[in-house]
Amino acid sequence: MSAPSDCIFCKIVSGDIPSNKIYEDDDVVAFLDLSQVTEGHTLLIPKDHQADIFELQEETAAKLFTKAPKIARALKKTFEFEGLNIANNNGQKADQTIFHYHLHFIPRYGQEVLYNWGDNSDKYSDEDLKSYAQAVQANIE
Repeated sequence: MSAPSDCIFCKIVSGDIPSNKIYEDDDVVAFLDLSQVTEGHTLLIPKDHQADIFELQEETAAKLFTKAPKIARALKKTFEFEGLNIANNNGQKADQTIFHYHLHFIPRYGQEVLYNWGDNSDKYSDEDLKSYAQAVQANIE
């Protein structure tokens, strides 16, 4: 897929913008996020430009997610954190700000609160969930 000329991650891949890379191979690059939400915050991206999960090709996903455990283990060994969030935002309404697919590896050291997922289980009946599941199944390609 062709990359937009203003994609900051494509510029990191090409070497036009410097980064603090921790891993690179023919298909993916992992580098420290400038924001450092927590110490060790790292991004893993495919070298091939794909905007989000909706564009992400299965072959690219396989290459990317095959490297995720390697990156996670190296971060854990280096930073000795207590937990790790792996996050991915897709689309502006989901807080995606750079439209080149990427995974955030966010080490957790204890008390930080990054987001709070509420429990809405009381709002949906078993019938609702069954109906949703059937609707999604009908759209699997």
